[in-house]
Amino acid sequence: MSTRLSIDHLTLWITAAAGEHSLDLASHIEERTGASRRAALAALRRLVDAQWLSRSGSDRRPVYSPGALRQVARSYTLYGLQEDLPWQRDFAPHFALPAHVGRMIRHGFTELVNNAADHSGGSSVTVSLRQTPSHVQLLVSDDGCGVFDKICQAFEIEDAQHAMLELSKGRLTSQPEAHTGRGLFFSSQLADVFDIHANGTAFQRRAWESSGWRPGRPMPRQGSSIYMAIALDTQRTLDQVMGAWSLDGSGIEFDQTVISLQLLAGPGQPLDSRAQARRVAARLTTFRRAEINFSGVEDVGHGFVDELFRVFARANPGVELHPTHTTPRIAALIKSAQDSATATA
Repeated sequence: MSTRLSIDHLTLWITAAAGEHSLDLASHIEERTGASRRAALAALRRLVDAQWLSRSGSDRRPVYSPGALRQVARSYTLYGLQEDLPWQRDFAPHFALPAHVGRMIRHGFTELVNNAADHSGGSSVTVSLRQTPSHVQLLVSDDGCGVFDKICQAFEIEDAQHAMLELSKGRLTSQPEAHTGRGLFFSSQLADVFDIHANGTAFQRRAWESSGWRPGRPMPRQGSSIYMAIALDTQRTLDQVMGAWSLDGSGIEFDQTVISLQLLAGPGQPLDSRAQARRVAARLTTFRRAEINFSGVEDVGHGFVDELFRVFARANPGVELHPTHTTPRIAALIKSAQDSATATA
């Protein structure tokens, strides 16, 4: 038997244990791990030094409680899983979050676990929630078919990058009778950092970057893993995020979206074809306004601009297209197409 317990292993369950066994934590570690009393006490000292635990009371009768660093990790069978129960029972009691941050991470937790249960086709999900002095971090991993493969199959899309383009618009669901396509989208907007990994493909979004979604470095595993992190001092709130995607600011309707064109072409590559424009325009009729983000796009062709800003715009006058982050040349091409649409209307 090793006389030194693994901190990495202990941190998976020590936060919950500290709340439930504050007066007998050393004995609990002995029983759970089979370690000696000496090894258990040494592990507790290291956990206190690393801020995973806080220690009070006397030397003979120490009292332990969760520290500045907290983490709970649990795995669940997906069949019949009700996503609110793990949150209320296994996670929420062990964290001390600002009220508005707690509301946002609860929203992300329940939506992402529900997505795993309803859409992944897998058998199990593992959820890890960690609190640091600056952030709360959530990781939800299932053993299902992978979110991009699911979208490609359901919507006859050819590759993961185009699947991510559709996902980034919002209001995308393979089960419209049961879902509105808001869960994953709004979870990503709540976060400062949001990563989606599935079957060797990854995309990431950083709240402070204007470019929106971009490719990331994938995790080497099958199924879907979704990571979100929210700063504890964020001024963002759930109601503000919901309201930002409603034209009237109420958060009731989800009637505007943003299209990150970097998901169509790699950095520095032009957007030339009408087919690419039609991918951008797909499902935009479900919105009243769409911001077309040209960040990272250095050039476009006449066909792409004409298809989107004249052909689609004329056929769908109820959808306002608002280009952003354009170069002077791209802006001129768009204005020409818009003027042609107006002249021939």
